[in-house]
Amino acid sequence: MAFALSAERERELEEIVSRYPNRMAACIPVLHFCQEQNGNWVSDEVIEYVARKLDLSTAHVKGVVTFYTLFNQKPVGKHQVWVCRTLSCALRGADRILEHCEKRLGCRAGETSPDGKVTLRTAECLASCGTGPMMQVDKRYYENLTIEEVDRVLDRLTKG
Repeated sequence: MAFALSAERERELEEIVSRYPNRMAACIPVLHFCQEQNGNWVSDEVIEYVARKLDLSTAHVKGVVTFYTLFNQKPVGKHQVWVCRTLSCALRGADRILEHCEKRLGCRAGETSPDGKVTLRTAECLASCGTGPMMQVDKRYYENLTIEEVDRVLDRLTKG
């Protein structure tokens, strides 16, 4: 089935596009907007839709999707957990946090938990270098993490 937006979301999309000097410049925010509606991932149908809406080639849009890690190229869990692995977080125990998340969730970084609730990721920098180790859950930061705090966060995601 082809990807489509509702009439209201189409108006929102055009409002987004109107903020940019040309349609190509709106590619990233339009992809984010469509990814959100599509269950938080960018399918081939979404790529075709964005290309058509912005008068771009599908190759250009696919190139944007494959370049940026914030675009999911396959379905993901209800929540996404990003563990920062930059040097400052690594020095304060990010590897231990990631290993604990993998054990608790039953999946490795880049995979989704067997229950489909959480996709675990790593990031090279989440711009919170003074408060590591840290992780981002959906759009919220958790900083100065301990294993106990990680457990509390993961419990809310998996049991809630």
